Amino acid sequence: MLSINFIREHTDKVKNGLKVRNFPQEELSVIDEIISTDDDRKANQTKNDACLAEINRLSKDIGALYKEGKRDEAETLKSQVTELKVTSKELSGEGVRIADRLDELLLAVPNVPHPSVPKGNTEDDNEIIQDWPTELPSLEDGLPHWELAKKFDLIDFEAGVKITGSGFPLFKGKGSRLERSLINFFLDEAVNAGYEEIIPPLLVNASTARATGQLPDKEGQMYHCEKDDLYLIPTSEVPVTNIYRNVTLTDEDFPIKLTSYTPCFRREAGSYGADVKGLNRVHQFDKVEIVQIAHPDRSYQVLDRMVEHVKDVLAKLELPYRILRLCGGDLGFTSALTYDFEVYSAGQGKWLEVSSVSNFETFQANRLNLKYKDSSGKRSLAHTLNGSALALARIMAALLENNQTNEGVKIPEVLQPYTKFDIIK
Repeated sequence: MLSINFIREHTDKVKNGLKVRNFPQEELSVIDEIISTDDDRKANQTKNDACLAEINRLSKDIGALYKEGKRDEAETLKSQVTELKVTSKELSGEGVRIADRLDELLLAVPNVPHPSVPKGNTEDDNEIIQDWPTELPSLEDGLPHWELAKKFDLIDFEAGVKITGSGFPLFKGKGSRLERSLINFFLDEAVNAGYEEIIPPLLVNASTARATGQLPDKEGQMYHCEKDDLYLIPTSEVPVTNIYRNVTLTDEDFPIKLTSYTPCFRREAGSYGADVKGLNRVHQFDKVEIVQIAHPDRSYQVLDRMVEHVKDVLAKLELPYRILRLCGGDLGFTSALTYDFEVYSAGQGKWLEVSSVSNFETFQANRLNLKYKDSSGKRSLAHTLNGSALALARIMAALLENNQTNEGVKIPEVLQPYTKFDIIK
């Protein structure tokens, strides 16, 4: 959430940023309404403060008048105090209403894009900043991963539908072993890079989801346990980042580097047809996440290092990949800058997104009330960042498709110590 002070001090920057996000022109007035509502809040507070100050002054006078035996004058002032208390109560109620409205307006405004974010409306306008340097693999008789999974008895999509529904795959045998091996490999890579491993809860409360921006923007994408008012996590970014909600750090605490493996749950599975076949889009999937909390002066250097981490992991898996800088129209609500990683899926002849690495700057920290105190004692908002390292469903799809041979599916060398086999026959 953008702070009201930031919006006041950088009104034109905020409006121009919303234009990059393709905010409709008629909706840009929300910024003016935010400032106007904040003016009303301040005016209301000033009136109420003056009212309360007058009540305190009169109360002292009343006591003095009683001591002097001036009962009638004291009673007159008591009547004035009673009226002022009624006025103060009304002003307080109005203040709550104004504050709620201001909060509602602020929650509806997305983050301001970084200056490097290109203009554009859809994913077709994303900027490719690094492409696979050699010819992409071509398989004349290659199978898509869902057929390979059936052929080698790795994933039972039909059983998942029977047990739960579409989008809940059931892994088995060497498919389960390969999935677990990928999880352990990704975690080991993160830990070796200095990230502390976290195992968080898989359900979070509304305050937690609101702090990282899932509410009120993405409530339709989350599974909600209504009886307990808890949400299944769409990514471990949500509980892990919230570890630092209402926390004040010091300069010495940076950098904070956390990693976590969790199952993830998302209701919205996207379009129909080939885009959602097999593991392309699922409601439950495994993911290893990396999260950093950084000093604002260094957060974009941190972002670059996180991008390099994901590149290194994909290179070790020997998967063709490319990196895209998301355009304004495709940028997530909370992000200031996002790099997407896509791997090439040879069996389908298409690119599959497997990671998003983002800098949220102060947007999440403002909701989290996550601050740091410098050596002078000044408190400021920290920056939060996160990235998928990696999302397993599509990585599994690409591994199966890109490594299929006449003998079977070959396992990348880096995974063989984990799987304990080098080919699936």
